Amino acid sequence: MAGLAVAAVAGPGLAADGQKLSVTIYNSDLALVQDVRTQDIAAGRSRLEFKDVSARIRPETVSLGGDGLAIVEQNFDFDLLTPAKLMEKAVGKTVQIVRINPGDGKQVTETATVLSVNDGVVLRIGDRIEVLRQDDVPTRVIFDKIPDNLRARPTLSVTVDSARAGARPTTLSYLTNGLSWKADYVALFEEKPGKLDLQGWVTLTNESGVDYRDAETQLVAGDVNLVRSIQEYWQVRQMRRQQGVRRGGMEQASAGGPQSVADYYVYPLARPTTIAQNQTKQVSFLDVKGANARKAYEYRAGGFESLEEPAHADVALQFANSGAAGLGAQLPAGVVRVYVRDAAGEPKFVGENAIEHTPQGSDISVKIGEAFDVTVQPTVVAQEKAGKWRSRYKMSYLIRNARAQPATVVIRQGGLGRDGKVIEESAKSRRIDAYSLSWDVTAPANGETTLTFTVDTGW
Repeated sequence: MAGLAVAAVAGPGLAADGQKLSVTIYNSDLALVQDVRTQDIAAGRSRLEFKDVSARIRPETVSLGGDGLAIVEQNFDFDLLTPAKLMEKAVGKTVQIVRINPGDGKQVTETATVLSVNDGVVLRIGDRIEVLRQDDVPTRVIFDKIPDNLRARPTLSVTVDSARAGARPTTLSYLTNGLSWKADYVALFEEKPGKLDLQGWVTLTNESGVDYRDAETQLVAGDVNLVRSIQEYWQVRQMRRQQGVRRGGMEQASAGGPQSVADYYVYPLARPTTIAQNQTKQVSFLDVKGANARKAYEYRAGGFESLEEPAHADVALQFANSGAAGLGAQLPAGVVRVYVRDAAGEPKFVGENAIEHTPQGSDISVKIGEAFDVTVQPTVVAQEKAGKWRSRYKMSYLIRNARAQPATVVIRQGGLGRDGKVIEESAKSRRIDAYSLSWDVTAPANGETTLTFTVDTGW
């Protein structure tokens, strides 16, 4: 590369005039970094050095675009300058060893050849072999220069061929590991009025080895397929969207809500943010007051079975993710922590659970504990063949309530196979999905009730 003009370019950790930095963070320890800046580029071949790029960059995903530019070669130098690396690169070469006698303070300088750095530094000084001591004797090692392949910071160098000289915008884009995000929710539930305040927090974690200052940040909810070379495909797709296909995409998204990209949802943060190395940062992305909600008791059965002992019903917070119910937002997967007020009006933590990525219009049920005074005991009353590939189950669910108030338990029966149907039932059921039924069964205060039904199912 001799004779090439070299231009050093500040990386994302450094501010620059005209720079626009955006970071798109996925759920799977992956981020897309897009760094747009104006650079003065010489005509012909030259090398651009981008300092402070991520130490966990995926070099094979790097793309540099600019008017009249063609990429000839690119290198990622991640061998960082440390005392140990300096000694390692000096094997077979000469260095200066400077010692100071603790007794009289005199300084002695000798020329030494570094023979080995395996479990210690071995030197040849004149006609003797010596191990570099690591005790209290003041010793310095002086090197003639820094090896060319050692960098103070991770550096990406790109050799370009420019049709003309002059300043122009360039876009550096790459995928990196070390950036991740997750969602957490704080729910304050008022049982009597049936209202819910829900606040969503995004937690950003940066272990990529570099700061991202004043970056426009977008968060992608969904599991991106990273098999083989899908990451390159996704990068190109994102870049094309930015450059013209559905122009505006992520960067133009309104701060108030998510935007759909392919089969994912993108949540733009309201304002540029700095994501520092080795930092965990929390940013609010959802703040809803007074959504409709209710406490419910639930029992979920994955199949048809009998229990010798009754099981405790789950205590769940139920609400609809809809505009009519006061919410209606795409909710990324995360942990919901539920609080209720005590007699003094102070919020108290009552339980937590995880939710999956939840689209608008979905019903959400968050289990927060078990009810010790509400139990459910299922019994298979009868099971018989209803055909070559079909079975008929007669079920009984005994619901006991030791509370001083009536309790309604939602019984969810899974395990329905092909063309499953209800033959008879003591209460009206509703179909949850192709394989599940649900009943709302109310047990009186300090009493019990029984749900019975017969289903015909195939497999």
